[in-house]
Amino acid sequence: LKLYRQTPETGLVIFCGALPTDGAGSEVVSLHEIIPPKPIQTYLYRCDDHFHLDPLREMLKEEKTIGILSLDTTEAAMGIISGQRLEILDWVTSGVSGKTRAGGQSARRYERLREMEVTHYFSRLAGHAAKVFLDEAPVEGLIVSGPGPTKDYFLKGGYLDYRLQKKLIAVVDGSYAGREGVRETLEKAEGILEGVRLVDERKLVQNFLREVRSERGLAIYTVKDVIPAVKNGSVDTVLISEDIDLTVLEVSCKKTDFRREKIVGRENYVSEKQQLITEASSECGNDYEVFEKDIVEYLADLASNSGAKVEVISSKTEEGYM
Repeated sequence: LKLYRQTPETGLVIFCGALPTDGAGSEVVSLHEIIPPKPIQTYLYRCDDHFHLDPLREMLKEEKTIGILSLDTTEAAMGIISGQRLEILDWVTSGVSGKTRAGGQSARRYERLREMEVTHYFSRLAGHAAKVFLDEAPVEGLIVSGPGPTKDYFLKGGYLDYRLQKKLIAVVDGSYAGREGVRETLEKAEGILEGVRLVDERKLVQNFLREVRSERGLAIYTVKDVIPAVKNGSVDTVLISEDIDLTVLEVSCKKTDFRREKIVGRENYVSEKQQLITEASSECGNDYEVFEKDIVEYLADLASNSGAKVEVISSKTEEGYM
């Protein structure tokens, strides 16, 4: 770790293990360091009998990337939706004069000047869009949005690069342009964006919050209430924040029915584990076993037995934060 003055931009993955080569005492330390191809969205520290590769495998899955261009005559913003991320990549102002005519100018002359400004703005915007959506973050589809007819003039005028014209999947009417317009488009285009993970997560969290607000809602929350409900088969879907930092510790005797289970956080992991071992020693001597499992894996195992679905929600989105 001392070789790294700072964490790489996308994060850092380290696998380290003492691997026996010829029985006890022949362990050789194997160390692998990886700078992931995409930003790591979660912190994970595990001591186990195998390396946990799932977060890296997820990065290798092909993600559908959709671009959003939201514009009006004052500003425009370009964003992408990829997996669990919504990212604003560029924002430009138009420099186009308002519709109120400056004093001393004829209406026709003023209108011609404004048309020239709009043409220049559209050309400049098309250049930004090509750079963002073709070079920096190539997209599979493009949604153009914004209030009023400006977006239609932009598209019908042939300003957009022909390669992006072929990727156009929808034109969405909105109340805003720019950064707010991109976020609004995400909400209004849910039907079009079916299957994009970010949209799926929004629906899951919104459904959950709707049930929480309802007097006769079907939502429960907190670990102590969710686990018994999953065990007795009354849960349809379990939502887990990816930032959850809990471990399930279990200690049991090999020859008696003594068994203790605790769910602990990282800050008190060592003390709680030691307390469980002390309890087990007083009951079983040295004839006991200690098991530990990440809370996500634990809930996933319980859910598979009851037929419930498990959804891990990104904490980087607004709904995930809630």
